[in-house]
Amino acid sequence: MKDDISREQALGLFRKMLEIRKFEEKLYFLFSTRLMPGSMHQYNGQEAVAVGVCANLHRNDYITSTHRGHGHCIAKGADINAVMAEMFAKKTGCCRGMGGSMHIADFSVGMLGANGIVGGGIPHAVGAAWTSRYKKTGQVAVAFFGDGAANEGSFHESLNLAAVWELPVIFVCENNLYGFSTHYRRVTPIDRLADRAVAYGIPGVVADGMDVLDVLEKSKTAIARAREGKGPTLLECKTYRFMGHSRFEKPTYRTPEELNEWKNRDPVPRFAEYIMKHYGVSDLDIRNITGEVEKTIEAAVVFAEQSPDTEPQDYQKYIYG
Repeated sequence: MKDDISREQALGLFRKMLEIRKFEEKLYFLFSTRLMPGSMHQYNGQEAVAVGVCANLHRNDYITSTHRGHGHCIAKGADINAVMAEMFAKKTGCCRGMGGSMHIADFSVGMLGANGIVGGGIPHAVGAAWTSRYKKTGQVAVAFFGDGAANEGSFHESLNLAAVWELPVIFVCENNLYGFSTHYRRVTPIDRLADRAVAYGIPGVVADGMDVLDVLEKSKTAIARAREGKGPTLLECKTYRFMGHSRFEKPTYRTPEELNEWKNRDPVPRFAEYIMKHYGVSDLDIRNITGEVEKTIEAAVVFAEQSPDTEPQDYQKYIYG
Protein backbone atom coordinates (compact mmCIF):
# COMPACT_ATOMS: atom_id res chain seq x y z
CA MET A 1 0.00 0.00 0.00
CA LYS A 2 1.14 3.53 -0.80
CA ASP A 3 1.03 6.69 1.32
CA ASP A 4 0.45 9.12 -1.55
CA ILE A 5 -3.23 10.00 -1.10
CA SER A 6 -4.79 12.50 1.29
CA ARG A 7 -6.80 11.63 4.38
CA GLU A 8 -9.92 12.89 2.63
CA GLN A 9 -9.28 10.66 -0.37
CA ALA A 10 -8.61 7.67 1.86
CA LEU A 11 -11.87 8.18 3.74
CA GLY A 12 -13.68 8.53 0.42
CA LEU A 13 -12.34 5.19 -0.78
CA PHE A 14 -13.36 3.53 2.47
CA ARG A 15 -16.85 5.02 2.40
CA LYS A 16 -17.45 3.94 -1.19
CA MET A 17 -16.35 0.36 -0.51
CA LEU A 18 -18.55 0.30 2.57
CA GLU A 19 -21.51 1.61 0.55
CA ILE A 20 -21.15 -1.27 -1.87
CA ARG A 21 -20.78 -3.83 0.93
CA LYS A 22 -23.80 -2.56 2.87
CA PHE A 23 -25.85 -2.30 -0.31
CA GLU A 24 -25.12 -5.93 -1.16
CA GLU A 25 -25.82 -7.11 2.38
CA LYS A 26 -29.19 -5.33 2.33
CA LEU A 27 -30.02 -6.85 -1.06
CA TYR A 28 -29.32 -10.34 0.25
CA PHE A 29 -31.76 -9.74 3.11
CA LEU A 30 -34.41 -8.29 0.80
CA PHE A 31 -34.15 -11.11 -1.73
CA SER A 32 -34.16 -13.73 1.03
CA THR A 33 -37.36 -12.32 2.52
CA ARG A 34 -38.97 -12.26 -0.95
CA LEU A 35 -39.50 -8.50 -0.95
CA MET A 36 -37.64 -8.20 -4.22
CA PRO A 37 -38.23 -9.93 -7.57
CA GLY A 38 -35.78 -11.93 -9.63
CA SER A 39 -32.26 -13.01 -8.76
CA MET A 40 -28.90 -11.34 -8.28
CA HIS A 41 -25.14 -11.82 -8.38
CA GLN A 42 -23.33 -10.15 -5.50
CA TYR A 43 -20.08 -8.21 -5.39
CA ASN A 44 -19.12 -8.82 -1.74
CA GLY A 45 -15.34 -9.19 -1.47
CA GLN A 46 -14.48 -7.47 -4.76
CA GLU A 47 -15.18 -3.88 -3.70
CA ALA A 48 -11.54 -2.78 -3.89
CA VAL A 49 -11.46 -3.41 -7.63
CA ALA A 50 -14.41 -1.26 -8.66
CA VAL A 51 -13.59 1.51 -6.19
CA GLY A 52 -9.86 1.54 -6.92
CA VAL A 53 -10.38 1.78 -10.67
CA CYS A 54 -13.32 4.18 -10.72
CA ALA A 55 -11.60 6.59 -8.33
CA ASN A 56 -9.27 7.44 -11.23
CA LEU A 57 -12.06 8.03 -13.75
CA HIS A 58 -13.90 11.20 -14.70
CA ARG A 59 -17.67 11.29 -14.50
CA ASN A 60 -17.99 11.16 -18.31
CA ASP A 61 -15.55 8.26 -18.75
CA TYR A 62 -17.15 4.97 -19.69
CA ILE A 63 -17.35 1.60 -17.98
CA THR A 64 -18.96 -1.66 -18.98
CA SER A 65 -19.85 -4.32 -16.47
CA THR A 66 -20.80 -7.95 -15.96
CA HIS A 67 -23.76 -9.82 -14.51
CA ARG A 68 -22.23 -8.83 -11.12
CA GLY A 69 -22.64 -5.11 -11.70
CA HIS A 70 -24.02 -3.34 -8.61
CA GLY A 71 -20.56 -2.52 -7.28
CA HIS A 72 -19.37 -1.07 -10.58
CA CYS A 73 -22.49 1.07 -10.85
CA ILE A 74 -22.15 2.51 -7.35
CA ALA A 75 -18.38 2.98 -7.67
CA LYS A 76 -18.86 4.97 -10.89
CA GLY A 77 -21.13 7.40 -9.07
CA ALA A 78 -24.69 6.24 -9.72
CA ASP A 79 -27.24 7.47 -7.21
CA ILE A 80 -27.86 4.77 -4.60
CA ASN A 81 -31.57 5.58 -4.44
CA ALA A 82 -31.89 5.00 -8.17
CA VAL A 83 -29.83 1.79 -8.03
CA MET A 84 -31.98 0.44 -5.19
CA ALA A 85 -35.18 1.44 -6.98
CA GLU A 86 -34.00 -0.47 -10.02
CA MET A 87 -33.70 -3.59 -7.86
CA PHE A 88 -37.39 -3.11 -6.97
CA ALA A 89 -38.38 -2.61 -10.64
CA LYS A 90 -39.57 0.94 -9.94
CA LYS A 91 -39.99 3.89 -12.31
CA THR A 92 -37.42 5.86 -10.30
CA GLY A 93 -34.76 3.23 -10.99
CA CYS A 94 -31.74 4.19 -13.06
CA CYS A 95 -33.18 2.05 -15.89
CA ARG A 96 -36.76 3.03 -15.02
CA GLY A 97 -37.27 -0.41 -13.54
CA MET A 98 -36.69 -2.29 -16.78
CA GLY A 99 -33.07 -3.34 -16.39
CA GLY A 100 -32.98 -4.94 -13.00
CA SER A 101 -29.95 -6.44 -11.33
CA MET A 102 -28.26 -8.07 -14.30
CA HIS A 103 -28.77 -5.26 -16.83
CA ILE A 104 -28.37 -2.18 -14.69
CA ALA A 105 -26.94 0.94 -16.33
CA ASP A 106 -26.65 4.67 -15.78
CA PHE A 107 -25.54 6.63 -18.82
CA SER A 108 -25.44 9.87 -16.80
CA VAL A 109 -22.28 8.66 -15.08
CA GLY A 110 -20.85 6.71 -18.03
CA MET A 111 -22.01 3.31 -16.77
CA LEU A 112 -22.96 1.70 -20.09
CA GLY A 113 -24.48 -1.36 -18.53
CA ALA A 114 -24.17 -4.71 -16.88
CA ASN A 115 -24.40 -7.71 -19.17
CA GLY A 116 -25.81 -11.19 -18.78
CA ILE A 117 -23.60 -12.50 -21.59
CA VAL A 118 -20.15 -13.58 -20.39
CA GLY A 119 -17.65 -11.23 -22.01
CA GLY A 120 -20.46 -9.27 -23.65
CA GLY A 121 -19.40 -5.90 -22.28
CA ILE A 122 -15.78 -6.09 -23.47
CA PRO A 123 -16.41 -5.11 -27.12
CA HIS A 124 -18.85 -2.43 -25.94
CA ALA A 125 -15.99 -0.74 -24.09
CA VAL A 126 -13.85 -0.93 -27.22
CA GLY A 127 -16.66 0.74 -29.16
CA ALA A 128 -16.93 3.48 -26.54
CA ALA A 129 -13.18 4.03 -26.68
CA TRP A 130 -13.30 4.27 -30.47
CA THR A 131 -16.07 6.87 -30.16
CA SER A 132 -13.88 8.88 -27.81
CA ARG A 133 -11.01 8.72 -30.26
CA TYR A 134 -13.23 9.66 -33.21
CA LYS A 135 -14.83 12.61 -31.41
CA LYS A 136 -11.59 13.66 -29.69
CA THR A 137 -13.32 13.94 -26.31
CA GLY A 138 -10.44 12.66 -24.19
CA GLN A 139 -12.62 10.06 -22.50
CA VAL A 140 -11.40 6.58 -21.64
CA ALA A 141 -13.35 3.33 -21.33
CA VAL A 142 -12.95 0.51 -18.83
CA ALA A 143 -14.22 -3.01 -19.39
CA PHE A 144 -14.78 -5.00 -16.21
CA PHE A 145 -15.03 -8.76 -16.70
CA GLY A 146 -14.28 -12.00 -14.90
CA ASP A 147 -11.72 -14.74 -15.38
CA GLY A 148 -14.27 -16.84 -17.27
CA ALA A 149 -14.67 -14.11 -19.89
CA ALA A 150 -10.92 -14.19 -20.54
CA ASN A 151 -11.50 -17.44 -22.47
CA GLU A 152 -14.20 -15.96 -24.67
CA GLY A 153 -13.59 -14.91 -28.24
CA SER A 154 -14.87 -11.43 -27.48
CA PHE A 155 -11.95 -10.94 -25.09
CA HIS A 156 -9.26 -11.80 -27.63
CA GLU A 157 -10.91 -9.99 -30.53
CA SER A 158 -11.40 -6.87 -28.42
CA LEU A 159 -7.82 -6.78 -27.14
CA ASN A 160 -6.48 -7.31 -30.63
CA LEU A 161 -8.54 -4.53 -32.20
CA ALA A 162 -7.92 -2.11 -29.34
CA ALA A 163 -4.18 -2.75 -29.54
CA VAL A 164 -4.04 -2.30 -33.31
CA TRP A 165 -5.91 1.00 -33.11
CA GLU A 166 -4.27 2.06 -29.81
CA LEU A 167 -7.66 2.86 -28.30
CA PRO A 168 -8.08 4.48 -24.86
CA VAL A 169 -9.49 1.41 -23.13
CA ILE A 170 -8.46 -0.49 -20.01
CA PHE A 171 -9.38 -4.17 -19.71
CA VAL A 172 -9.91 -5.01 -16.03
CA CYS A 173 -10.10 -8.75 -15.34
CA GLU A 174 -11.58 -9.43 -11.91
CA ASN A 175 -10.07 -12.85 -11.35
CA ASN A 176 -12.12 -14.21 -8.46
CA LEU A 177 -10.87 -17.74 -9.24
CA TYR A 178 -14.23 -19.19 -10.30
CA GLY A 179 -16.32 -19.00 -13.44
CA PHE A 180 -19.55 -20.12 -11.76
CA SER A 181 -18.23 -23.33 -10.16
CA THR A 182 -15.14 -23.93 -12.31
CA HIS A 183 -11.74 -22.88 -11.00
CA TYR A 184 -9.97 -20.89 -13.68
CA ARG A 185 -6.88 -23.13 -13.61
CA ARG A 186 -8.99 -26.08 -14.78
CA VAL A 187 -9.68 -24.29 -18.06
CA THR A 188 -6.69 -21.93 -18.35
CA PRO A 189 -3.07 -23.12 -18.70
CA ILE A 190 -1.48 -20.04 -17.10
CA ASP A 191 -1.63 -18.57 -13.61
CA ARG A 192 -1.45 -14.91 -14.60
CA LEU A 193 -4.18 -13.97 -17.06
CA ALA A 194 -2.39 -10.64 -17.49
CA ASP A 195 0.37 -12.53 -19.33
CA ARG A 196 -1.97 -12.82 -22.30
CA ALA A 197 -1.34 -9.14 -22.98
CA VAL A 198 2.01 -9.95 -24.56
CA ALA A 199 0.22 -11.55 -27.52
CA TYR A 200 -1.24 -8.14 -28.35
CA GLY A 201 1.80 -6.01 -27.58
CA ILE A 202 0.19 -4.19 -24.66
CA PRO A 203 1.09 -4.00 -20.95
CA GLY A 204 -0.20 -6.78 -18.71
CA VAL A 205 -0.33 -5.87 -15.03
CA VAL A 206 -1.39 -7.81 -11.93
CA ALA A 207 -2.89 -6.04 -8.90
CA ASP A 208 -3.92 -7.27 -5.49
CA GLY A 209 -7.69 -7.02 -5.87
CA MET A 210 -8.13 -7.11 -2.09
CA ASP A 211 -6.01 -3.94 -1.68
CA VAL A 212 -7.78 -0.80 -2.89
CA LEU A 213 -4.55 1.22 -2.94
CA ASP A 214 -2.75 -1.29 -5.14
CA VAL A 215 -5.66 -1.26 -7.58
CA LEU A 216 -5.79 2.54 -7.39
CA GLU A 217 -2.08 2.91 -8.19
CA LYS A 218 -1.94 0.40 -11.05
CA SER A 219 -5.17 1.50 -12.68
CA LYS A 220 -4.02 5.12 -12.44
CA THR A 221 -1.00 4.27 -14.57
CA ALA A 222 -3.10 2.37 -17.10
CA ILE A 223 -5.70 5.14 -17.35
CA ALA A 224 -3.05 7.84 -17.76
CA ARG A 225 -1.44 5.78 -20.52
CA ALA A 226 -4.78 5.51 -22.31
CA ARG A 227 -5.45 9.24 -22.02
CA GLU A 228 -2.03 9.98 -23.48
CA GLY A 229 -2.94 8.04 -26.62
CA LYS A 230 -0.64 5.11 -25.91
CA GLY A 231 -3.32 2.46 -26.09
CA PRO A 232 -4.85 -0.21 -23.87
CA THR A 233 -3.68 -2.12 -20.81
CA LEU A 234 -4.80 -5.49 -19.45
CA LEU A 235 -5.10 -5.22 -15.66
CA GLU A 236 -5.74 -8.45 -13.78
CA CYS A 237 -7.01 -7.98 -10.23
CA LYS A 238 -6.67 -11.06 -8.03
CA THR A 239 -9.80 -11.05 -5.90
CA TYR A 240 -12.50 -13.29 -4.46
CA ARG A 241 -16.28 -13.30 -4.17
CA PHE A 242 -17.48 -14.15 -0.70
CA MET A 243 -20.97 -15.19 -1.75
CA GLY A 244 -22.09 -17.87 -4.18
CA HIS A 245 -22.25 -17.28 -7.90
CA SER A 246 -25.86 -16.13 -7.63
CA ARG A 247 -28.65 -15.79 -5.11
CA PHE A 248 -29.60 -19.46 -4.83
CA GLU A 249 -26.27 -21.13 -5.50
CA LYS A 250 -24.43 -22.90 -2.69
CA PRO A 251 -20.66 -22.77 -3.32
CA THR A 252 -19.92 -26.37 -2.33
CA TYR A 253 -17.08 -26.49 -4.86
CA ARG A 254 -14.78 -24.46 -2.59
CA THR A 255 -13.55 -25.33 0.87
CA PRO A 256 -14.28 -23.43 4.10
CA GLU A 257 -10.51 -23.07 4.53
CA GLU A 258 -10.20 -21.30 1.19
CA LEU A 259 -13.08 -18.96 1.98
CA ASN A 260 -11.67 -18.11 5.40
CA GLU A 261 -8.23 -17.46 3.94
CA TRP A 262 -9.67 -14.87 1.57
CA LYS A 263 -11.98 -13.37 4.16
CA ASN A 264 -8.92 -12.69 6.28
CA ARG A 265 -7.93 -10.33 3.46
CA ASP A 266 -11.36 -8.67 3.27
CA PRO A 267 -10.69 -5.32 1.56
CA VAL A 268 -13.12 -3.31 3.71
CA PRO A 269 -11.82 -3.99 7.25
CA ARG A 270 -8.30 -4.27 5.84
CA PHE A 271 -8.46 -0.71 4.57
CA ALA A 272 -10.16 0.47 7.75
CA GLU A 273 -7.17 -0.80 9.72
CA TYR A 274 -4.81 0.89 7.28
CA ILE A 275 -6.39 4.35 7.52
CA MET A 276 -6.57 4.08 11.30
CA LYS A 277 -2.84 3.41 11.37
CA HIS A 278 -1.68 5.87 8.72
CA TYR A 279 -4.20 8.72 8.82
CA GLY A 280 -5.15 8.99 12.46
CA VAL A 281 -8.69 7.80 11.84
CA SER A 282 -10.26 6.63 15.09
CA ASP A 283 -12.47 3.67 15.81
CA LEU A 284 -15.25 6.16 16.51
CA ASP A 285 -14.74 7.68 13.04
CA ILE A 286 -15.15 4.23 11.49
CA ARG A 287 -18.30 3.57 13.49
CA ASN A 288 -19.74 6.96 12.53
CA ILE A 289 -19.08 6.40 8.83
CA THR A 290 -20.59 2.94 9.08
CA GLY A 291 -23.70 4.35 10.74
CA GLU A 292 -24.05 7.04 8.07
CA VAL A 293 -23.73 4.50 5.28
CA GLU A 294 -26.28 2.19 6.88
CA LYS A 295 -28.74 5.09 7.14
CA THR A 296 -28.14 5.90 3.48
CA ILE A 297 -28.94 2.32 2.48
CA GLU A 298 -32.06 2.20 4.66
CA ALA A 299 -33.24 5.49 3.15
CA ALA A 300 -32.71 4.04 -0.32
CA VAL A 301 -34.93 1.09 0.55
CA VAL A 302 -37.68 3.43 1.75
CA PHE A 303 -37.30 5.51 -1.42
CA ALA A 304 -37.59 2.40 -3.57
CA GLU A 305 -40.57 0.98 -1.71
CA GLN A 306 -42.46 4.26 -1.98
CA SER A 307 -41.68 4.75 -5.67
CA PRO A 308 -44.29 3.93 -8.34
CA ASP A 309 -44.13 0.58 -10.09
CA THR A 310 -43.10 0.30 -13.71
CA GLU A 311 -46.06 -0.35 -15.99
CA PRO A 312 -45.86 -3.12 -18.62
CA GLN A 313 -46.46 -0.64 -21.45
CA ASP A 314 -43.68 1.72 -20.29
CA TYR A 315 -41.15 -0.07 -22.47
CA GLN A 316 -42.69 1.63 -25.50
CA LYS A 317 -41.53 5.03 -24.22
CA TYR A 318 -37.84 4.16 -24.23
CA ILE A 319 -37.20 1.94 -27.25
CA TYR A 320 -35.77 4.84 -29.26
CA GLY A 321 -34.70 7.13 -26.43
